[in-house]
Amino acid sequence: MRNISEKKRIVIKLGTSTLAHKTGKLNIRRMTNLVRVISDLHNSGREIIMVSSGAVGLGAGKLGLSEKPKETKIKQAVAAIGQCELMHVYDDMFAKYSVTVAQILLTKTIINDSNHCRNFMNTVDTLVSMGVIPIVNENDTIAIDELELEIGENDSLSALVADLSGADLLLILSDIDCLYTDDPRSNPDAQPIRYVEKITPEIEAAAGGAGTSFGTGGMSTKINAAKIAANAGIDMIIMNGRDPEKLYDLFEDKEIGTLFKGAEKL
Repeated sequence: MRNISEKKRIVIKLGTSTLAHKTGKLNIRRMTNLVRVISDLHNSGREIIMVSSGAVGLGAGKLGLSEKPKETKIKQAVAAIGQCELMHVYDDMFAKYSVTVAQILLTKTIINDSNHCRNFMNTVDTLVSMGVIPIVNENDTIAIDELELEIGENDSLSALVADLSGADLLLILSDIDCLYTDDPRSNPDAQPIRYVEKITPEIEAAAGGAGTSFGTGGMSTKINAAKIAANAGIDMIIMNGRDPEKLYDLFEDKEIGTLFKGAEKL
């Protein structure tokens, strides 16, 4: 039994492949449906925290770039453009359902500092208690990938946020239905794996590189996120974000996506 219906504090990670078209520009219909369903889940009493990708992709799309820039200073500038665009869209869409959102930008330096972590946790708790949905992202405008100071992708970031915020569930929405025994895009015989009690070498081997021209994650980064969540005692689910209505099925304990079981808390 999944018991997803009993989960109250939910971290929802939205990937670039879910939010944007292959052009990098916003998938308006899907994002509109996502905001509507998430607002409804929020209205039902669940405490929602979002980790949203898409800033670099939206910035690149707005500038007419064909793919995410590789040079750090250009990527930072594009992220600054995209972050403004992304939050404007979220604020406007959620306002239609009388839901207030707030932005929190993190870096690995902040996460590694106990005082800053405490401030982050206090801010999240206060926002949630006020009925606000925090929207978290890595601060890509000051990221320095070459020095390996930053997290680099939002799958792992979402797991860290779930841990720090005391979440009951981490929900990763992607462009794939679940974890498979092999890449279903290249192997038609690949079989779905619906439940993972422990991440074994076989499970890691089933995770390919994947990722899109605008996104940074693949299944391997989701496995890493599952490890972080499991160690924190948090269940994690990977599911396709293509049809937001399936979130209702998920919270009615129907078999959606792949459930990675969190370790039992001592």
